[in-house]
Amino acid sequence: MSEKKKPVEYTAEFRASAVKLAVESAQPVSQTAKELGVNKNTLYTWIGQYHRPDKRQGEKVEDEHIYGEVKRLRIETRRLKEERDILKKAAAYFARSMA
Repeated sequence: MSEKKKPVEYTAEFRASAVKLAVESAQPVSQTAKELGVNKNTLYTWIGQYHRPDKRQGEKVEDEHIYGEVKRLRIETRRLKEERDILKKAAAYFARSMA
């Protein structure tokens, strides 16, 4: 029977420094990951999480405002579709009356 390996947990400081090294280095990310002993896909994931222009490293982004924006946009989309349908019906009505 093979034993399952326990996933390695890296500290936030290690992740942040690995991302900084990968982004600022001239070598490929996969090479940096190999040198650090980290899976390259893991390093790419960390880069996606920590290296954003609007986000400081290690700080979580509050997504509540995004959910509110999505809700507002869905309501607006529903209203615009209703208005579009009304205009289509009106155009069809006036096209029939002109003929």
